[in-house]
Amino acid sequence: MDGSAADGSAADGARLPPPRAGSRLCVRCGERKAALKRPKTLEQICRECFYIVFEDEIHQTIVENSLFKAGERVAIGASGGKDSTVLAYVLSELNRRHNYGLDLFLLSVDEGITGYRDDSLETVKRNEIQYGLPLKIVSYKDLYGWTMDDIVKAIGLKNNCTFCGVFRRQALDRGAALLKADKIVTGHNADDIAETVLLNILRGDIARLSRCTLITTGEDGPIPRCKPFKYTYEKEIVMYAYFKKLDYFSTECIYSPNAYRGFAREFIKDLERMRPRAILDIIKSGENFRISTTTRMPEQGTCGRCGYISSQKLCKACVLLDGLNRGLPKLGIGRTKAGAGADSDGKQRAKRTERNTLSLQGKHGNFDF
Repeated sequence: MDGSAADGSAADGARLPPPRAGSRLCVRCGERKAALKRPKTLEQICRECFYIVFEDEIHQTIVENSLFKAGERVAIGASGGKDSTVLAYVLSELNRRHNYGLDLFLLSVDEGITGYRDDSLETVKRNEIQYGLPLKIVSYKDLYGWTMDDIVKAIGLKNNCTFCGVFRRQALDRGAALLKADKIVTGHNADDIAETVLLNILRGDIARLSRCTLITTGEDGPIPRCKPFKYTYEKEIVMYAYFKKLDYFSTECIYSPNAYRGFAREFIKDLERMRPRAILDIIKSGENFRISTTTRMPEQGTCGRCGYISSQKLCKACVLLDGLNRGLPKLGIGRTKAGAGADSDGKQRAKRTERNTLSLQGKHGNFDF
């Protein structure tokens, strides 16, 4: 979800042309006029040099962290937004230029959000043709029997992002497994990771704080995930997409304006305006975070129903979907209160049903990973 307004006048300036740097010459080539000031380094450079340093930095990140091996099938998480569109374009270019030997394809998740995801998927379909990358789309409706529109009707606008985040993560893994992918790459950028560090600190989530800055995660799970944009600023991604005239979708998700992450995002933007290096410093702090040896951490296991990775007997997706199917949509969010649609022994009945249920069933069948 890219946080840009439909008319292109978003607060983060995602669709606004970057300011020109006047008549100064590029500090790198010394020949062409500078066209922009890099948000990360404040260097004034021309477009051609910007393309080179932008792509080279991502290539170095890939090489230094050994993100890929020749012959791997790599699924690019494609939402149609600026991050995933630039990722698909740059990764396909670098794959050809540096002979990575990767088999790339686009993987999209249709959450079922009318007026948002249906439109963004049209952008992804155009990207499929533009970049020559095969596209696979998986949907919440097919996987879980619910769309996000259905879920919002049941749960309301509060906590809906919890359902979407949990289901989306699993949907990507499910889609990648169908395509026999070796890796999934996502467009998470430096701003996103810095926001996640702050959110985990605010939540006191030690387990996630210890791994949220890792460039590759899920190596002990079904399919590892990589973040080639880990050190790439969001503003530079926007500038690259603008100068390259890439085709991407820039409308904000209609259900996300009040998401908790939005407050962390605004704080990061304020820090960046005062000190651009702050984003990388927050990431570095997260990388240097160490957990005391006396701290008890969750043990990684598998869900007893769907087989997905989980530190509990049932994974979060199973708990949430179970609640939806039983008419108790807040089951996995918080306590179910008596009355208001649920009788006083609703919680006890839910526990009995859970014990007696052998397999988690959605509207259209079993939820088996």
